[in-house]
Amino acid sequence: MISSVLVANRGEIACRVFRTCREAGIRTVAVHSDADAHALHTRTADTAVRLPGSTPAETYLRGDLIVKAAVAAGADAVHPGYGFLSENADFARAVLDAGLVWIGPPPEAIEAMASKTRAKELMGLAPLGEVTEADLPVLVKAAAGGGGRGMRIVRRLADLDGALEGARAEAASAFGDGEVFVEPYVENGRHVEVQVLADTHGTVWTLGTRDCSLQRRHQKVIEEAPAPGLPEELERELHTLAVRAARAVDYVGAGTVEFLVADGRAHFLEMNTRLQVEHPVTEAVFGIDLVAEQIRIAEGHALAGTLPRPDGHAVEARLYAEDPARGWAPQTGILHRLAVPDGVRLDTGYTDGDEIGVHYDPMLAKVVAHAPTRAEALRRLAGALERTAVHGPATNRDLLVRSLRHEEFTAGRMDTGFYDRHLAALTDGAPADPHAPLAAALAAARGRSRFGGWRNLPSQPQTRRYAMAGEEHEVHYRHTRDGLTADGVRVVHADAALVVLEVDGVQRRFEVACYGDRVHVNATALTALPRFPDPTAQQAPGSLVAPMPGTVVRIAEGLEPGAAVAAGQPILWLEAMKMQHHITAPADGTLTSLPVTVGQQVQVGTLLAVVQQA
Repeated sequence: MISSVLVANRGEIACRVFRTCREAGIRTVAVHSDADAHALHTRTADTAVRLPGSTPAETYLRGDLIVKAAVAAGADAVHPGYGFLSENADFARAVLDAGLVWIGPPPEAIEAMASKTRAKELMGLAPLGEVTEADLPVLVKAAAGGGGRGMRIVRRLADLDGALEGARAEAASAFGDGEVFVEPYVENGRHVEVQVLADTHGTVWTLGTRDCSLQRRHQKVIEEAPAPGLPEELERELHTLAVRAARAVDYVGAGTVEFLVADGRAHFLEMNTRLQVEHPVTEAVFGIDLVAEQIRIAEGHALAGTLPRPDGHAVEARLYAEDPARGWAPQTGILHRLAVPDGVRLDTGYTDGDEIGVHYDPMLAKVVAHAPTRAEALRRLAGALERTAVHGPATNRDLLVRSLRHEEFTAGRMDTGFYDRHLAALTDGAPADPHAPLAAALAAARGRSRFGGWRNLPSQPQTRRYAMAGEEHEVHYRHTRDGLTADGVRVVHADAALVVLEVDGVQRRFEVACYGDRVHVNATALTALPRFPDPTAQQAPGSLVAPMPGTVVRIAEGLEPGAAVAAGQPILWLEAMKMQHHITAPADGTLTSLPVTVGQQVQVGTLLAVVQQA
């Protein structure tokens, strides 16, 4: 019997595993980097062990340090979570060699499937060799790991070498393995996967299908179970192939076999020899705890009884600290508040006041809704997200809500090109509450005025300016003997946290929270603007500034001040949150300044380069 589990991971998945361990009466051990010294998973574990350093390479990718931590803390088992070393056969062997229980598949199974090139060979497939024009488009893909890191779509042969170089660097940074391969890229397919669960007694379960087609940068955004609209024959084929993959490597534990479905055919992608991020939708539909099953299987128990029957539909949305309208740029800063309504499941690694750092994936939480039908599950999740209070850096929350309500998605006609087609419409011109600036101004006025601020003599209205949805808004209000008033709107109530307005005879409530110059009014975020802008805050024309904190990992070869550049030409690469981001020339012109160097860490707004337009 396992009595103490170390989770070789961080954030949401560590907290998720700890929850099941606590319910089972199992003690928990966390490992943490210096950046995660006060993270939620560190605080909630029974015991925590420091891994010196902040980057993944120094900490969560150091299997030797993690095994030492498990031994030192008295753990008798290790759960790898997902990402980092979860699909590293050498790490699994090191855990077993230390006399610990490995809550995962045998190292040999990981080894066979962890390399996507070897996995394809095992399934009778092979990656492309020399790429020609006839092969385009192709996908450059990391042989190890997942999560969209180390992946590049190539549509021109001239871009292949750069894509290979970038994918290798990103894969090496994220997984400690820079091997990549090339395969045909299937346009507009659906990403469908099958959850498998296998014990040491020869039983393999397939727990339905999941659809994970809504993706950005090859990373999943919205997942659901079961995959809607699959013909019965195709679904049976997917289950048969998944069982074949599991049995081919004598698989044990929880795993996922992934496919791209196009033109009614299933194209094998890979087998993930670990728990998936999206496992909660399968848990909701089948009424089981996959982490508990992993632990029972690791203890040698057989899968109990018969395969559970599915019930209803479940949908999961990943809430990211990122700005979809700005190239999905990750965001950092303090998460002041995260509050999700009752009736949905929340898996998160953050609580109010935690800092979102630069070193790790920007996922804040997973929100899951389960209902008797798909339409009800979509409605429930969209409504819950719409009412979620998320105060801090920009997030993809509004995008998630609009995606869940998009006609193409609700009709089940989505594919992996969904955001390529619809991102502009889903982010540009997003409706903003026109009364939010007024509510913010009234809350600020009431919060800063102890005695109401009214005067006996007539006075000019007070004025405040806010930026909202990319536009500037100016609002006017007065302090009177009867309280605060605003043109055309009756103020029913106003204090620093709640404003009630009567608009055309209908009362509306606005919850207001202020953090410095950032103001949240219900689901709308605003920035308070100064009355007189600072003239020194202007940047020179053509200035390229850092859109996020990160590290300059590469500068285009031979590029120096004075060089001619073309619009869209990469100038340098920033690495942030385990992803590399291009900084490109905004127009044809001349590079007049390049004040940064490789290895330099930069903050949001740091000047990276200046391009003088031709």
